[in-house]
Amino acid sequence: MRFLKEREQIVEYGKKMSAAGLSKGTSGNLSIYIPSEGLMVISPSGVGYFETTPEDVVVMDLEGNVVEGNCKPSSEFGLHSAFYKNRSDVQAVVHTHSTYCTTFACLRKPISAVHYVIASAATDEVQCSDYATFGTEELAENVIGTCGKANAVLLANHGLVTCGVNMAKAFGLASNMEFVAEMQWRTLSVGTPVVLPEDEIANVMERFKSYGQPKKVQEAGAPGGY
Repeated sequence: MRFLKEREQIVEYGKKMSAAGLSKGTSGNLSIYIPSEGLMVISPSGVGYFETTPEDVVVMDLEGNVVEGNCKPSSEFGLHSAFYKNRSDVQAVVHTHSTYCTTFACLRKPISAVHYVIASAATDEVQCSDYATFGTEELAENVIGTCGKANAVLLANHGLVTCGVNMAKAFGLASNMEFVAEMQWRTLSVGTPVVLPEDEIANVMERFKSYGQPKKVQEAGAPGGY
């Protein structure tokens, strides 16, 4: 079986995503890109995360052709493919239906810099893309166009997508964005949140570059907080 390590990561992080409440039931999806092969491994469609096995994880090219796997790929394979085609810095994508991020997606409102950890998304505001039906080319185009160089984007009336250099980074970012969205929702419920200025977020982004352990340690471990 090819790409066993990557397939096992999809299984592992799918369970983490479900256990953390970032997605309900079989919603959401994850993928990892292998640039040297031009292939991605992606979670299967409609299979519970705690029932998914490495054999169920689908290997496919960026044009939608299945290379290996027992199941149909996630219906959002085109969305994942769009990131790998347009962002050379991205090798993992996580799509969640987490409660607070999806709340703002349903309001079609951005996530603002109410907490400095938003800087981990390489932006001072997580934008919301226009609505399109799930699994469509239009959705993928809307999302990649709105995301730009940021590492997180909301999908109108749908959810959140995050991306990163590896699955640990992409998943950690999804958790962080849910935290920021919750802080925004909570502060709005009692008053007017104070939004950090753009220059401060730029300063935080720069400080994040030297945050945490050396690269070799980071590559071997799980995502950390800030």
